[in-house]
Amino acid sequence: MDLVGVGPEEEEEEDEEEEDKMDPQLRGAAGGSRSAVEPVEAGRLAPSVHGQVVPAGSASYRVIVHVDLDCFYAQVEMISHPELKGKPLGVQQKYLVVTCNYEARKLGVKKLMSVRDAKEKCPQLVLVNGEDLTRYREISYKVTELLEEFSSTVERLGFDENFVDITQMVEKRLHQLQSDDSSVVAVSGHVYNNQSVNLNDILHVRLLIGSQIAAEMREAIFNQLGLTGCAGVASNKLLSKLVSGTFKPNQQTVLMPESCQDLIDSLDHIKQMPGIGYKTTKRLESLGINSVHDLQTFSPEILEKELGISVAQRIQKLSFGEDNSPVTPSGPPQSFSEEDSFKKCSSEVDAKKKIEELLASLLNRVCKDGRKPHTIRLIIRRFSSDRHFNRESRQCPIPSHVIQKLGTGNYDVMTPMVDILMKLFRNMVNVKMPFHLTLLSVCFSNLKSLPTSKKGSIEFYLTPSSSSTSHSGKRTYTITSGR
Repeated sequence: MDLVGVGPEEEEEEDEEEEDKMDPQLRGAAGGSRSAVEPVEAGRLAPSVHGQVVPAGSASYRVIVHVDLDCFYAQVEMISHPELKGKPLGVQQKYLVVTCNYEARKLGVKKLMSVRDAKEKCPQLVLVNGEDLTRYREISYKVTELLEEFSSTVERLGFDENFVDITQMVEKRLHQLQSDDSSVVAVSGHVYNNQSVNLNDILHVRLLIGSQIAAEMREAIFNQLGLTGCAGVASNKLLSKLVSGTFKPNQQTVLMPESCQDLIDSLDHIKQMPGIGYKTTKRLESLGINSVHDLQTFSPEILEKELGISVAQRIQKLSFGEDNSPVTPSGPPQSFSEEDSFKKCSSEVDAKKKIEELLASLLNRVCKDGRKPHTIRLIIRRFSSDRHFNRESRQCPIPSHVIQKLGTGNYDVMTPMVDILMKLFRNMVNVKMPFHLTLLSVCFSNLKSLPTSKKGSIEFYLTPSSSSTSHSGKRTYTITSGR
């Protein structure tokens, strides 16, 4: 994954049992290459494959695609400003280059590099401000919607990543192939570890079909949105995510079952394992577990005692490439949040000003969405050398009388919401003592739809105008004709 500060409807506060979605994109070791332009292996479907059935309950039955867009923010900027194509480009948020295109990477610029260091590495680097996430968010959802045309089972993972369960689609195509005695199966893209393909193996055939569908997805994303990306095709989410980064950019890789352990073994450290977050990694390291092999061979009893039965069993299964978690359709965002990072915030006045700005943007998004949040959360990050993980949060229900005012044109909603947030702030920060914050985030969650407004009700006639929210949180409204 390529993003920092992604709209927090995509980035929930880290849980020690969750994968840290802000970690750099994991990459499996490239054990060999195949052309990504031409199908590299084709053959007639073996007679022995016809009629083979894999039980639906089998873990290997599924075919999952992980789609990961290349340097997403930078691509969006190059699409909006074609004159930037071919130039080393970095997207800046505050004092960091949060992502950059491949021209910049070739010249030594890296993700999350400070602007100063990036300019030293590459004086000709073009920097664009990426703090306004609106365009990125809009295009990100267009990608998800496009993938949903292939399968209804699409799960968003940040702005630039999606899991797609194409099992049923593969099944349909397999039946079509089996009904044709002259059917031909080809591989699209790379095969991990340069493994040979066995057309007598129904699992191999399923994955080959999956590679063709993945190629069609990537082609559609490019043709309709102008974006390139990588894809991984495997039998579960864990493996598809790991294998998708093997060949970059704008390529795809399919993982055959026999190479799963090779892919897992290519990880240098357990922190590279999706599904094992920062806090869990630290606890594992304290037990002397650093590599995937360490985790595989560690005593299950001791691990269960230290981490709890469910967590211990889950992560040990992950270490063997086992992941039965379903691809869960994301649907509309389940939360909205805005965050701001900075070098230093050390006064209550500054904190309140930043909170007001974040809240104003959130209220605008809630107004456009139509649903009403019932919970509000404030997240802070204190200054620390461990920049990504030193977060704290507090949340509380939004009072019902405030909920009723949201999105209805009542201008008084800003004041009570700021009051609530500042109370949460003081619960975490002793404002009478010196403090040093580097991030503030405001999140609306527990979003609920309103009953459909009927003609004759005031809400039917009052609709938000296209004007944006000011920093005071006020909005203008227009009267519709009701036609």
